[in-house]
Amino acid sequence: MKKSMLSLLTIVMLMVILAACGGNGNGNSGNGNGKNEGSNNTSTNAPANNGGGEEAGGEDISGTITFLTNRTDMVDKEYVDYAKRFKEKYPNADVKFEAVTDLDQTTKIRIASGEFPDVVLIPTVPNSDLPKYFAPLDDLGLNDRIYFKDYKAYEGKVYGISAGATTTGIVYNKKAFTDAGITAVPKTLDEFYAAAEKLKAKGIVPLASNFKDQWPLYPWGSEVPTSIAGNANLNNERKDSDAPYQMDNAYGLGMTIIRTMYEKGYLEPDVNSTNWEQSKKDVASGKFAMFMLGNWVIPQVVQSGTMDDNVGFFPLPYDNSGKLNVALAPDWGYGVNKDSKNLATAKAFVKWMLEESGFDDFAGFIPVLKDKAPNVAQLAEFNSFNPTYIEAVSDDEVTTQIVNKAQITKEAFAQEFVLAKDPQKILDKYNAEWAKAKKAIVK
Repeated sequence: MKKSMLSLLTIVMLMVILAACGGNGNGNSGNGNGKNEGSNNTSTNAPANNGGGEEAGGEDISGTITFLTNRTDMVDKEYVDYAKRFKEKYPNADVKFEAVTDLDQTTKIRIASGEFPDVVLIPTVPNSDLPKYFAPLDDLGLNDRIYFKDYKAYEGKVYGISAGATTTGIVYNKKAFTDAGITAVPKTLDEFYAAAEKLKAKGIVPLASNFKDQWPLYPWGSEVPTSIAGNANLNNERKDSDAPYQMDNAYGLGMTIIRTMYEKGYLEPDVNSTNWEQSKKDVASGKFAMFMLGNWVIPQVVQSGTMDDNVGFFPLPYDNSGKLNVALAPDWGYGVNKDSKNLATAKAFVKWMLEESGFDDFAGFIPVLKDKAPNVAQLAEFNSFNPTYIEAVSDDEVTTQIVNKAQITKEAFAQEFVLAKDPQKILDKYNAEWAKAKKAIVK
């Protein structure tokens, strides 16, 4: 485990200890309002507000910028507050928000056209392409304060900074578990299926998959296989094979879990008519019991109609060994359009989002800033299972090129695998597409 990862876990556990000693000492843990309400939300190294339109370094922070985001749920809500507070800091600047659901593909198309907003969440492009589209962010003075510094970097320059860090596991409604007679959180895959059976028998939908919306299936195509393999480079190492997807390797085993949940009736009654926003309310009410998603969804469930202490979080037991690996990954990375007409303002907004907005608390993230402690109480329960964190590494350029050439979307892959009469045929299909793309890329 890397030194930075040890530091992160130390911070998390220290916060757990402090919370245990002082009650809800974080004050705003789980309130999800995104406001700056305590010392944990503002770094002492934040740029001074001189009351005008300039950073302390003399750059002109003015003009209007647009941020392209995937958080459709924050439009006309939290983003209104963010725009107001950013303008209070920089009176001559304005920020607008554009939200899309298919972030990765939409942003790829936009940047390829040469016309894209001032600030975006960087899509899956090779790191060598980052200088073509994005401005270096090294001048923000954050390089020594952030995790995953090299994740969106090229030739020693940082082009993207993660909005936060996440780990993936089972977010669950504690009352639903109690109502179904589940007295202990499952620690093996068999126990997990048994718990799902109890929930189903009680009339509670065990797992909200959001199958129709597709994107919530991402853990089954990436994070779960990485955990099963215990290998941060699993996805990158696909470039070394013409057939990386096998029924008995980490990819097949991971997707088989969600397929089994589907076959046993442990997902929504009609997986093709699910709704993401409604599912959060259903988990909050106990109509649905679980999500398999990142810790970022925890505050969204709380905000959807339950108490913070009714929401739990534990690592997915992907087999019966009792071993629990979990992936720790950066979220989408902020990138600044190098051709922005208001470049200094766009950069100032990125820094403000990381230091002052409170977005990581609102989103349930582990902050990407090393000197900022997490405010997600459920991480205490999660860490009590002593999982081994697999820290994400940078995307391999060749692998990324193959993925893009083959047009493989892991969520769509998982959908097809689950619904197919013969899942092996789906593996064969994707292996064929992979081999063809690899042949075109690797000379």
